[in-house]
Amino acid sequence: MINPDISLDSIYEAAERISPYIIKTPLHTYPGINKIIATDVFIKHENHQSIGSFKIRGALNYLLSSEIPNGVIVASTGNFGQGVAFAGQVLGVKVKVVVPKKANTVKLNAMTNLNAEIIEYGNDFDQAREKAEQLSKDLSWTYIHSANEPMLIAGVGTYTLEILQELSDVDVIIVPVGGGSGVCGTCITAKSMNPKIKIIGVQAKEAPAAYESWKTGNIQTYISNTRADGLATNFGYELTQQIMKQYLDDFLLVSEEDMINAVFLYLKETRNLAEYAGSASLAAAIKIKDALVGKKTVLVLSGGNITMKELQRVIALKV
Repeated sequence: MINPDISLDSIYEAAERISPYIIKTPLHTYPGINKIIATDVFIKHENHQSIGSFKIRGALNYLLSSEIPNGVIVASTGNFGQGVAFAGQVLGVKVKVVVPKKANTVKLNAMTNLNAEIIEYGNDFDQAREKAEQLSKDLSWTYIHSANEPMLIAGVGTYTLEILQELSDVDVIIVPVGGGSGVCGTCITAKSMNPKIKIIGVQAKEAPAAYESWKTGNIQTYISNTRADGLATNFGYELTQQIMKQYLDDFLLVSEEDMINAVFLYLKETRNLAEYAGSASLAAAIKIKDALVGKKTVLVLSGGNITMKELQRVIALKV
């Protein structure tokens, strides 16, 4: 049974609601990537959104369908905060984003340029999240959880609608997983339209909380130690774990080296920037390429907001 709060109808409604503010991102195939994985691979370029990430979809869907009496406060390592800041600017809603110390500077600058107030707190996402929750109570501002929120999941599910409208005979979709909103939107959309589509999640080995929660069936806590800030959560989250347990076909872990290699391959073979989290689906596909032979496979390139420092590091390691 599909989660009653996030139906295919709600995802179609979200697509209509947010369409004036986003682009329908391209689904491209590249000979070099196809050769590496030895099958037909299609890249869903959410890195082409105006904020460089799929998170814009869920943030817009939430703010466009909600009453916000004062302002919005969120916790984010960057991309979700950018999405909410963009939606807030569109709708004239004040936005505060609590970020962990030493957050991605590309994402921080983007949020500032979108007129969000940045509050640095804590050493990781979950410390920032706890601060944001407390501030929302103190200020009477609306708090939006980055994962446990049906309107976010319905919003990000719209990129999977686009995939299936363009490639109805897809066999496998591989999706990076942090908190899990993206993979849950993919699961609900794809399984509603064609239950035979296989959905595979992928997380960093150095931040395996969602993976271990899914694997054990109980919420697990692991300290994150990954450079992939978009995957750097310390907990599994209740709503997304419930959906993943019901619909996710498989879940993989990839190493930091795997993601570095995938970032480099995206640059070399497609001329696209991918952040570490966005590259995780390619890293996973390479890892299981023998199982993908003969299957039309979509890789979600969820974001491209890599810092210049990290990009230089990747190139130095690979060239």
